[in-house]
Amino acid sequence: MNCIFCKIINGEIQSKKIYEDEKVYAFYDINPEAPVHFLVIPKEHIISANEISEINSNIISHIFLVINKLVRELGINKEGYRIVNNCGELGGQTVDHMHFHVLGGRGLKWPPG
Repeated sequence: MNCIFCKIINGEIQSKKIYEDEKVYAFYDINPEAPVHFLVIPKEHIISANEISEINSNIISHIFLVINKLVRELGINKEGYRIVNNCGELGGQTVDHMHFHVLGGRGLKWPPG
């Protein structure tokens, strides 16, 4: 598979990992948009939120549990943070592997752009 996130999960491409378990992998973004900017991705190759089904939907709750753990460990849980999932080309998705950006450590504006 030619997916950059699958290659990161498999160790073929280096990343600054902050968490891993049997279901997900989390790592810092290589082009951070905030002082804290990491991604949480399912290990299963799910293209986008459009691919969520009854069979794989449990991964979403697990991803949010991991995000909850990491924002507490990184100390951004009290100040606030943003969770972003881009879906499809017009939604800004640039990698065809579902992923969640977590940004914090600074004020975040709305709308994002």
